[in-house]
Amino acid sequence: MLSREENERLTRARPGTPMGTLLRRYWFPIAATADLDANPVKAIKLLGEDLVLFRDRRGRLGLIGERCPHRRVSMRYGIPEEDGLRCCYHGWMFDGQGRCVEMPAELPGSTFKDRVRTPAYPVEELGGLVFAYLGPEPPPLLPRWDLLVMDNVWRDIGVTVIPCNWMQCMENSLDPVHTEWLHGRYYEYVMSRNAGKDAGGERMVERVIGHHLKIGFDVFAHGIVKRRVRLGGSEDDPTWRIGHPILFPNILRVGWTFQFRVPMDDTHTYHLMYQVLPAPPGAEPPQERVPVYQIPITDERGEHITNFVLGQDMMAWVTQGPVAERDLEKLGDSDQGVILFRRLLREQLAIVEAGGDPMNVFRDAATNKCIDIPVEYSLIEAARARRLATGQAPWSALLDTVENAWARAPESAG
Repeated sequence: MLSREENERLTRARPGTPMGTLLRRYWFPIAATADLDANPVKAIKLLGEDLVLFRDRRGRLGLIGERCPHRRVSMRYGIPEEDGLRCCYHGWMFDGQGRCVEMPAELPGSTFKDRVRTPAYPVEELGGLVFAYLGPEPPPLLPRWDLLVMDNVWRDIGVTVIPCNWMQCMENSLDPVHTEWLHGRYYEYVMSRNAGKDAGGERMVERVIGHHLKIGFDVFAHGIVKRRVRLGGSEDDPTWRIGHPILFPNILRVGWTFQFRVPMDDTHTYHLMYQVLPAPPGAEPPQERVPVYQIPITDERGEHITNFVLGQDMMAWVTQGPVAERDLEKLGDSDQGVILFRRLLREQLAIVEAGGDPMNVFRDAATNKCIDIPVEYSLIEAARARRLATGQAPWSALLDTVENAWARAPESAG
C-alpha cells in the first residue's frame, strides 16, 4: 500500500506537482492526424492544461493555450489562416510559437501585439499521430518506437477518454495474473450469460487461460519486462524467455500494438489503441491516412461494456475510482510488478529532481532512428517459422500468423 501523501505524489500530473514535472519530460500523443481532417482545430487536455491544436492554411501545426489573452474566449472556435489561428471574437491571431501576430482593431503602428503571447508547445507528427511536448527547453527527440516508423504496414487508431487516473491503466499492465480471471473466468461468465439458452440447454462459452505458475519482472533500458509461465508451459516459452514489455512511463506493448495511456488531468486518461499489421499484397499506394475510431466504454444504459478484453480492463480501471485509494489496498506476492513500477516512478522522479534526464528521454539522433522493442510474440518470426515448417509462400504464412495473432490477442492484452 501507499500512504495518502505518496499516492498524491505519484498520481497528480498537473503543473507544479512532482509527477507533473516528471511527465513533462516526455512527448505524448494528443490526437490522430486524421482528427484534423474535418476540422483543423481541436480542443486538447494534457497534463492538466487546456490547449488547442490547430493546422494553419500552410499545413503547419500549432498547440497553444485555449483562452485568448484578450477577453478569454476559447480558441477552439478559432479560424485557421496562413499565419496562425485567429480568435473568432475580435480577430487577434497567434502563430504556432504563441506570438500575437495581428490585432485588427488596434491603431496603425501599435506595438501592443509584440507584447502579447499565449502558451505554446512543440508538436510533431509521426506514424499517423500528433505528439506534444510540454516540458522545459530544449525538447528531447520524439522517440521513434518501431511500430511508429515501420514501412509497408497498415495502421489504425482506436481512442477512448477514460474517467480515471492514468496510473490505474499502467498498473494493470504490470499485473499478469489478472488475465486468467478478468479475461478468462469473468469473460466466460459474461459470454455464457449473453449467449442465452438453446434446445440443448445453457450454452457455455469456453474461455480458458492457463493458471500462472510463475511470474517475473525485470527493468530494462526502456521500462519493465513482465514474464510468465502458465500451466503446461516452461521457461523456454517466449512468454518467459522474451517477455511482455511496458515502455516507461505510459506505453504497453502487446505484439504489434501499442496502448498509450496519456494523462489528460488527474482523473481522465486519453487512451489510444495503436495497431499495426502488414500491408496486404499489392497494396499501392501505401496507406495514405491512418484511420481513427472511437472505442466505447459504456453502453446506452451507462453500464461498462465487458464483452471484449479492453472493455474488461477499462471497467477494472474505472471502478477503482477517479484516483485509486492505494492507502486502503492489500497487496500480495502476485503484485510484485505493481510494486516495481511504483519504485521505478520514484527512481525516475529522483533523477529529474537532481537535474537529470529520466528513462526514455532521447537526445542522440543516431540512436533514435528506430527503437526496436523485443516482444514475446513477433508476427515476422512466427511467419518465418511457419514458412520453414510448411513450405508456404511468405505472404500466405504471414496472413495465417496475423489471423492467429488476433485470435490469441485477448490472452496477452493488459
